[in-house]
Amino acid sequence: MPFKKILLKVMDLDGCGFVPSNVAISQATWHKYRERLEDVLVKHPKIFPGFKKGTVDFDDFGTHRRGNTVVDEWGCVWTFKIDGLEGQVVKHPLEDWSSLGHMRIPDVEKGIAGIHSPPQPWGEIEASVKSAKERGDVAAVGFPHGFFFMRLYYLRGFANFMRDVITEPPQLYELIERLTRYNLELIERVLKMGVDVVYFGDDLGLQDRMPISREKFRKLIFPSYCRMFRRIREAGARVYLHTDGHIMEVVDDLIESGVSVLNLQDRVNGLLNIKRRIKGRVCIDLDIDRQFLLPFGTAQEIDDHIRLSIVELGSKKGGLMLTAGIYPDVPPENVDALCNSIERYMDFYGSVEECET
Repeated sequence: MPFKKILLKVMDLDGCGFVPSNVAISQATWHKYRERLEDVLVKHPKIFPGFKKGTVDFDDFGTHRRGNTVVDEWGCVWTFKIDGLEGQVVKHPLEDWSSLGHMRIPDVEKGIAGIHSPPQPWGEIEASVKSAKERGDVAAVGFPHGFFFMRLYYLRGFANFMRDVITEPPQLYELIERLTRYNLELIERVLKMGVDVVYFGDDLGLQDRMPISREKFRKLIFPSYCRMFRRIREAGARVYLHTDGHIMEVVDDLIESGVSVLNLQDRVNGLLNIKRRIKGRVCIDLDIDRQFLLPFGTAQEIDDHIRLSIVELGSKKGGLMLTAGIYPDVPPENVDALCNSIERYMDFYGSVEECET
């Protein structure tokens, strides 16, 4: 069975207990550890299939270079403080509502605009989807991180947006509607390509709570999520949503809105909370603790956590994946320990071979 079918069976909770895992290494991490990190990756072909030394430019930061300033397609001004890591918005085009009338919206005809980069042309997106289908891989298209909730405060500024949530000025509803329509136009174009999965990222949580109440989320954000995500589900594709922070207040709403795969953080939400609230209802792509465990944990602590995560959240039905983001405070030894543990337990409820039968 092609790995595509296995991955989709896991996403659909369709009887494949294997746990697909993604270890994503930031450019800042490559820059710091260089060949030491290459030595780790070549030891783990199950997690990094086809990786070869010499294929990564350790110093290619692209726009993510300290001191760089970028104006995105919405008119937000970004600055970058650390080489290889994400920047932040320092100038918000809708800081004053008087600017709403001549608000800049990216041109849908040009493609899908990045977080702070020019649009990827539709021709390139279509070619990528076609190539994936020809290879037998999952055909997927990704929207920029911060496509909706975060974009609202990129445009308004965080403090302004928090006040808007409380006071609910009519301009806020107009902005929400414009942003929803923009994303729906993109979604319609993507669905015509016959994709399997559409990826979204929108960080909804803080460290131990959400910045807005569930009631406000239901009123302001949830209706737009439903319009977008349910359209994708109606077309037969899957919705993958990444969202950092504590989000337990709204996990039921996210499932109701149409999310197929929910990528959420383990430590800030709690493994047992996640198990109790959403196991078996949605595919969980568990984001492994990058604040404490990966940078500072011992090999045994990492192993214990990976085993517990898979035992508690996995199932012979499927519905569990793992994601681990590797940043410069994670030593190569811990990357190696993480990969060893994933390889040790990813077949706990079923191997790839068993999924194929």
